[in-house]
Amino acid sequence: MHYSLFTIHSIGDRIVVWAIGDIQGCYRHLRALLDKIEFNPKKDTLWIAGDLVNRGEDSLETLRYLYKIRKSIIVVLGNHDIALIAAYIGLKKSNPSIDPILNALDAPKLIKWLRSQKFFHFDDNLGYCMAHAGISPQFDLDMAIHSAKMIEEKLHGDTYGGWISSMFEKGLDHFDAKASEIEQERYILSSFIRMRFCYDDGRLEFKQKGAPDPLLVEQLGLKPWFACPTRKKIELKIIFGHWSTLGYYSDDKVCCLDTGCVWDGTMTAMRLDGRREEVVQVKCDKALFE
Repeated sequence: MHYSLFTIHSIGDRIVVWAIGDIQGCYRHLRALLDKIEFNPKKDTLWIAGDLVNRGEDSLETLRYLYKIRKSIIVVLGNHDIALIAAYIGLKKSNPSIDPILNALDAPKLIKWLRSQKFFHFDDNLGYCMAHAGISPQFDLDMAIHSAKMIEEKLHGDTYGGWISSMFEKGLDHFDAKASEIEQERYILSSFIRMRFCYDDGRLEFKQKGAPDPLLVEQLGLKPWFACPTRKKIELKIIFGHWSTLGYYSDDKVCCLDTGCVWDGTMTAMRLDGRREEVVQVKCDKALFE
């Protein structure tokens, strides 16, 4: 896999497509990364793997900037984005990093735009798809598309508040076609925004947040969701974030772009439209909200 840490230049008027991992309110580093890859919102496209806000030092400025270039970006929502929406309607407590968003005069516009985003995106021509935490081992591509649409309709609808409230209850660790609609939706949402580890039979485990470890396999039978031996085949390469302790990881089937900017790591972009995957990073410092 080609891996490079240098500025990539656009070629003529060709549309360039990049993907980046979790931003989490690290506005300065986002702009530095976009400058480094010479991103041009007038003609280029940026895929964002979720967690636009929270923990970082400037979530409001991040959200305002992304709204400004909204016609040039494709967003899938992450767990921190859902938490922000829940805080906006009083279902979750706020915190100092998202207080400025909730108190802003343009909060209604920004939250409405955030609610209109996806949980899953795919592009057959580019050969990639994207979800914040990945795709459930039980889902093939058609099931992922169908499942994402189920919960997107609920989040986009006028009664989204009650739906989000019901999502915070404990759910299933596997998809059950015989379960109630709300139980299926809890599983779908959790798999798209919270998943990291699973068992060999595809059941998900949501407590472990560290990096993959041979001891987890030996003692608990846990492995990364993308290493599940029973995982359904998906032809497109899956871009995801959510897993800063995993960091940058890429093979022929998946790519993790969460490299822990908010934890003094890096922010990472990967070009999707070239013959080879080209990766560019900026070092992040003092990104965590104090």
